[in-house]
Amino acid sequence: MFRAFTVAAVSLALSGAAMGADPIVGSWKTQNGELSVIDRCGSQYCIVAKSGKYAGQKLGSFQPDGDSYKGRLTDPRNNATYSGKLAVSGDRLKLQGCATSVLCKTETWTRASQ
Repeated sequence: MFRAFTVAAVSLALSGAAMGADPIVGSWKTQNGELSVIDRCGSQYCIVAKSGKYAGQKLGSFQPDGDSYKGRLTDPRNNATYSGKLAVSGDRLKLQGCATSVLCKTETWTRASQ
């Protein structure tokens, strides 16, 4: 269920955070080494896979919620969507996707170098 979530995370490559930009914006390396990019898409932030089997696919969208972000994550293998939460701490991005309030998976991505 969340393996594609990992692939999506990998796709965050190549779009470094601009000076003064929201800390979530940029390229991120997933736990399995894939790259993903998070950038503004209208009033939200979107995750798009940049490498791997699902390159080019939108993997989620989020809105700020205090010091974190809440929204939806999509598993590109089956297009199932899950509630999600993201939090940035330095060069780490903690992602949590939940099918139910007790069935969740958490991953930590690292900011990709330019």
